[in-house]
Amino acid sequence: MRFIRFIDPAGATHYGLRQAEDRAELLAGDPYSGLTPTGESATIATLLAPVQPVNIFGIGLNYKAHAHETGADVPTSPVVFMKPNTALNHPGAPIVLPAACEHGPEVDFEAELGVIIGRAARDVSETDALDHVLGYCCANDVSARRWQKHGGGGQWVRGKSFDSFCPLGPELVTADEVPDPQALTVRSILNGTVMQEQGSVDMLFPVRRLIAELSRDLTLLPGTLLLTGTPEGVGFARNPPVFLAAGDEIVVEIDGIGRLVNPVIAAGSA
Repeated sequence: MRFIRFIDPAGATHYGLRQAEDRAELLAGDPYSGLTPTGESATIATLLAPVQPVNIFGIGLNYKAHAHETGADVPTSPVVFMKPNTALNHPGAPIVLPAACEHGPEVDFEAELGVIIGRAARDVSETDALDHVLGYCCANDVSARRWQKHGGGGQWVRGKSFDSFCPLGPELVTADEVPDPQALTVRSILNGTVMQEQGSVDMLFPVRRLIAELSRDLTLLPGTLLLTGTPEGVGFARNPPVFLAAGDEIVVEIDGIGRLVNPVIAAGSA
């Protein structure tokens, strides 16, 4: 199943199966206990991220080439950080360049495969890890680099946590339709130019390993979002650097999963 979440013209929120650009068949239930087609349809007034995450875990430097381009050592265990769920952003909604980025351009794109946990996971094995996955979607781990490197006392969270810094969607593809999450291609496209493109097979720590590692003595609740790392080609590592600017359009595209499009605007212009 490939489902969306949206608001209808009356302000009600629904899960649905997309029928057209502005129309969807309504689904009864919820993603964690089960969704059932109703045969009824509604107009899509506002498209939302397909789920509202309860927690957001990010994985840094999960592609060797990306670690090399940043000048970092290749990690021997997953590099874990968190983003607040207030950073969630929706398909088509603007990424807002924070006013706090007052020393010049620094906001960067990171195309990633998003994994949504569907069944609570604690101390799961790599063998069983994918049984706990609800599905997969496109994600953008937007990052303010100066804040990431210098604004958090050595921790990354601050620079990755501004409002609008976690676009997600546009739909969620359930796990039964993705037999191997390591057989996908992840790319970002900035104003029509491909910036990143790499197969998820190149992850240092595949999805199974990440879920097993994170769930050691830690419960991954249903609705947990796991951002699995970004390939090489991010803006700050380029010569010259390429940062997001007002008027840009950034796309995250994963073959078989979807195409997430977000415009970029300056603070105060929303």
